[in-house]
Amino acid sequence: MKRTLETLYNVAHVSLGIVEGLECVLIDAIDHIGIAVKNLDEAISVYQNVLGFKLEGIHTLNERKVKVAFFSLGESRIELLEPLGSDSTVAKFLETRGEGIQHFAVKVKNIEAVLEEFKRKGVTLIDEKPRAGAEGAKIAFVHPKSTRGVLLELVEKP
Repeated sequence: MKRTLETLYNVAHVSLGIVEGLECVLIDAIDHIGIAVKNLDEAISVYQNVLGFKLEGIHTLNERKVKVAFFSLGESRIELLEPLGSDSTVAKFLETRGEGIQHFAVKVKNIEAVLEEFKRKGVTLIDEKPRAGAEGAKIAFVHPKSTRGVLLELVEKP
């Protein structure tokens, strides 16, 4: 019985990405950099026609009050974000900081496990549970207090 409980404990910890005594990788790679813009159409023209990025798609996320455009160049991706209302978090960002980098996003395999591990480590989370993001992804944000002033987005792709 004791061995069975120990096995279950170890399996649970490994499946959550928690391996005591070993450094465990919770983040797989950089997913994209989010850039807040006032006018999405004008910004699309710059990134596509001047800088040569390939437009992957445009999405409207009504629940987040934002319209986004994703671009790629090689393995790098950029997300342009235009607010859909003055009460959007992106609108508030633009009001206080102006156009520019709004967040940094990383890929994860199991967003729930990463959030749980971050909570265990005392990381301040904006989202304690994942929410729907663009392109069918599950996303969650980490508060900039815990990442030296950078808004961090966790992204789990379908």
